[in-house]
Amino acid sequence: MPMTDAEISKCKKIIHGHAAAAAAGNLVPVPGVGIAADTVTMTTMAMALAAVFGGSITESVAKNMAINAIIATIKKQPVRIIAKEISKVVPVVGQLVAPSISVAMLESAGWLLAEDLASRRDEKKLTEEIKSLPDAHNFRYEKKF
Repeated sequence: MPMTDAEISKCKKIIHGHAAAAAAGNLVPVPGVGIAADTVTMTTMAMALAAVFGGSITESVAKNMAINAIIATIKKQPVRIIAKEISKVVPVVGQLVAPSISVAMLESAGWLLAEDLASRRDEKKLTEEIKSLPDAHNFRYEKKF
């Protein structure tokens, strides 16, 4: 089941708000600070998105999810990430480029995370529905004769 309109609306607010926070953190013209700001922002975003889909996760789980989402985004857009960190060496230009790249990266990673959480919610619901059926069996592993 895809995300409902209410879930999409909540996700938009969470993702856009956290992307703006990451942009602010990337205004600091020091290479490496942006990655730290992105990781912290993604961690809190993962925790907020989990709540949208009826779950709650610890900070360590959220951090792990954030790091995996950032790595997936870096693999998709390696040139952007490298450009973001290198641009910070150039005065003024770096302070304009780095936040915009960070926003794009956080938006992309946030929606990937939201879709993943929605699919996990759906898998959990399906498993619960199957278990609630009378005489439900997983015939791949067990046959009822």
